[in-house]
Amino acid sequence: MKQKHYDIIVIGSGPAGESAAMNAAKKGRRVAVVSDREEVGGNCTHMGTIPSKALRQSVKQVMEFSSNPLLKEFASLRKPSFAQIMQHANRVIDEQVYLRRGYYEKNGIDVIHGLAAFEDAHTIKLGNRGPVLTAEHFIIATGSRPYRPDNVDFTHPRIFDSDTILGLNYSPRKVTVIGAGVIGCEYASIFGGLGAKVELINPAESLLSFLDWEISDALSYHLRNVGVRSRHNEEYEKLEYFDTHVVTHLKSGKRIKSDIVLWANGRTGNTDQLNLEAIGLQPNSRGQLEIDRNYRTAVENIYAAGDVVGWPSLASVSYDQGRAASNAIVDPQACVSIDRFASGIYTIPEISSLGKTERELTKERVPYEVGKAFFKNTARGMITGEQVGMLKILFHFDTLEILGIHCFGDQASEIVHIGQAIMLQEGKANTMKYFLNTTFNYPTMAEAYRIAALDGLNRVF
Repeated sequence: MKQKHYDIIVIGSGPAGESAAMNAAKKGRRVAVVSDREEVGGNCTHMGTIPSKALRQSVKQVMEFSSNPLLKEFASLRKPSFAQIMQHANRVIDEQVYLRRGYYEKNGIDVIHGLAAFEDAHTIKLGNRGPVLTAEHFIIATGSRPYRPDNVDFTHPRIFDSDTILGLNYSPRKVTVIGAGVIGCEYASIFGGLGAKVELINPAESLLSFLDWEISDALSYHLRNVGVRSRHNEEYEKLEYFDTHVVTHLKSGKRIKSDIVLWANGRTGNTDQLNLEAIGLQPNSRGQLEIDRNYRTAVENIYAAGDVVGWPSLASVSYDQGRAASNAIVDPQACVSIDRFASGIYTIPEISSLGKTERELTKERVPYEVGKAFFKNTARGMITGEQVGMLKILFHFDTLEILGIHCFGDQASEIVHIGQAIMLQEGKANTMKYFLNTTFNYPTMAEAYRIAALDGLNRVF
């Protein structure tokens, strides 16, 4: 069989793989993308970000419809099931695949379907009988999947992870979520929004403790408000399986009976089938690859980006990492390590955060002050009936430099980027005064920045 040779082969077609391939192709390299699925998009499009966020948006709309005084009479007539809502999510997946397939065609990138395994540092083979491909460089962007411990029976019809939950074909009344990280909290809010009673098992003292403390408290309150009970400082011990339910045993001796259990306790890098031992590359215990600042692995011509390298495992960051990894090969001067980014957490309501928290600034002994704006006090919030939400800006007491932006509420992941654009400016442009000297459209949620700036500066002057 004749071998095909490329300048760069990208393994994986998720956000990191797509951006790496597009960037290299636009800079004149001959590029191929290997996808282990029949359709491009990777786990992000098919199992993770896109379906879960489409699902969340539909649940949020159902909740808004049900709480609207004008519409809730109609909402009570027929509540959609989990399976019906997922049908909408599947439509979004199809549209994303069609869009992304077009990107590869327009840029002249070969998309080859199959499971890649290395034979040496310049050669991969696709399956036992598949073609052999060679390249000068490889970028591994195979993503991740839910971590599955050996003592949990994932073949049982009432045990799910964040991939298999998308195939749930009924609406459970009681749900236990094991793991209170980002994915666990997002699904807890989704099932709570659908009216289920949810038990959220959290080994820590609070939810998402890396967040600003007020944001974490607000999340706890609103989850509780939709029927989610957060069990802090609790750890899973074992599961007891039945045809009609599952009993979760905690190390504290407590037992929880529920219709289904969603395991949301960590991710594993998709490296186990790449035959990495053939090139002397060793992933860590969670299947993740170690890289340097230029996204190069321990093998000189092989790079990695996205979830397969671990933290922060955000689709937005993965996209930028993929571009940076390909720049390290085709345009080293343009390779920038992705260090500063806004996190987006799609609970209901959503959360977005950038920069330092109060806890961090206090520990570092930085003199800071706080400016806040509550969405219910903005004109746009009053018009839309938005009773939940807050923008919180942390800034230096003396220089007024913006140190952290924390947002909770509807469209938080959009609103944060206004502050991000100012916060990342150099010189004296990244201060709170910008929000006083700039005219924002009225009424908009952007007005929250002016309100927060006035609130904060009134504490300083």
